[in-house]
Amino acid sequence: MLLLTPVRTLGSFAVPLVLAVLGVRRGRDEDPWWLLVVVAGAALAVVFGVVSWAVTRYRFTDEQVQLRSGVLSRRVTTAPLDRVRSVDIEAPPLHRVLGLAKVKVGTGVDATRLELDGVSAAQATDLRTYLLARSRVAGGDGEGAPAPVDAPGRGGTSYLGPAQPETELARIDWGWLRYAPFSLSSLVVVAGVFGVLAQFGDELPIDQIDVAQDAWRWVVAQALLALVGAVVLVVVVGWVVVSTVTYVLTWWNLRVVREGRGNLRITRGLLTTHSQTVERAKVRGALMGEPFLLRLVRGAELSAIATGVGTGGRTRVLPPAPRSVVVQVGHELLEEHGPLTMAMVGHGPRARRRIHVRHQWGTLLVTGALAVPTYLLQDLWVLGRLPDWGPPGLLVVLGLVNALVAESAWRNLGHGLTDRHLVVQTGTFMRTREVLERAGIIGWRIEQGFFQRRLGLADLMATTAAGSEVLTAPDIPLDLAVQLAGRATPGMLDDFLV
Repeated sequence: MLLLTPVRTLGSFAVPLVLAVLGVRRGRDEDPWWLLVVVAGAALAVVFGVVSWAVTRYRFTDEQVQLRSGVLSRRVTTAPLDRVRSVDIEAPPLHRVLGLAKVKVGTGVDATRLELDGVSAAQATDLRTYLLARSRVAGGDGEGAPAPVDAPGRGGTSYLGPAQPETELARIDWGWLRYAPFSLSSLVVVAGVFGVLAQFGDELPIDQIDVAQDAWRWVVAQALLALVGAVVLVVVVGWVVVSTVTYVLTWWNLRVVREGRGNLRITRGLLTTHSQTVERAKVRGALMGEPFLLRLVRGAELSAIATGVGTGGRTRVLPPAPRSVVVQVGHELLEEHGPLTMAMVGHGPRARRRIHVRHQWGTLLVTGALAVPTYLLQDLWVLGRLPDWGPPGLLVVLGLVNALVAESAWRNLGHGLTDRHLVVQTGTFMRTREVLERAGIIGWRIEQGFFQRRLGLADLMATTAAGSEVLTAPDIPLDLAVQLAGRATPGMLDDFLV
């Protein structure tokens, strides 16, 4: 840790140091002040990292795990053992070289997690087993399970318990790489790279390279269509390369395992390895995402909905993969077959009308803009150069596009109910099917806007402690919403219904 902590601190100070060096060099090109800035910044970072390591301590008691940290502001973080809901093990490259790992303990209260950094890889595995076992025992869920002997690090003993069989739900198949380019997140990364190059392109010494100058003159001399085609080709190639590399780095050696006591464990990663374990009792559902491009190749993604883990209570289980595989693993995760494949109950013609009207607001705004006097339109670069038939044609095309989007949104909208789960499907470009365990529903909310009241529609929201803490079925007929809530949680609404 005396090596790891300063190196990590230097990494966190890298961006401020670079900005400081650029600022000093721009102001004083002849003076070596920028060297002093680098040396002083690096020295401060190392000192801060060593001091931070020296004041960090953690310990176990019979009821808590405690972490004390902070240099100027002392902070003590505690996690009750009976509230431990997830234990994640993470090992970045430098940790792996040194045989170390991070252990992140989630209690399900919020997104904050207690992090024990710098434990050995073997001790991290023992910590995960011990903490989850102590959670079952302290929480009263561990009937019949052997009690832990002692915490790791106190005398060298740890909870290991008898070996239990585990079930492998999924393993990475490199044939899934063909789905990587159909993820929109990779396109965002490529767009970000182009944005950075556009911002700092003037600083690059391209004007000093004759080959680059000649290439640019040739490109400019060609037709606009060739230029656009070249840009599209570069974007597509970059998109494919970035998405494939990101896919490999993130999902390398993926394994999804159901442990002997029902906990869900997900391991993955090439450079930085991740091992996430979620208590079975806190897995409340699943979310199957089908982006538009991924739907074209019959692919999907899968996330688990749990209490107090992951990002917004959601943990990625599978990357873009064949939809059949996602459905199979999702049903194994839910321990019920049908929620991800069942036909949805539609929300009717009134919901269809509302969705179409809402999507045509953009068309109405453009119509209003075109209704202003012609001499004002001449100041707009696009509208001022359109032929006479251009504005009406633009309105027709925009209206048709919005109508198609609205129709797709209505067709994707629906809900369903199984013996154990509530299912809601929404989305147009990103279609999602969210499945929530009925036992995890702790309340209901029904909201109606002004226009919804006129149409007899409502937004039905099932509140829960898992995921984003609410599952919404939008634009559902009010009488159907009340019936659905009553069937999903029998008896909960009896005192409120007339």
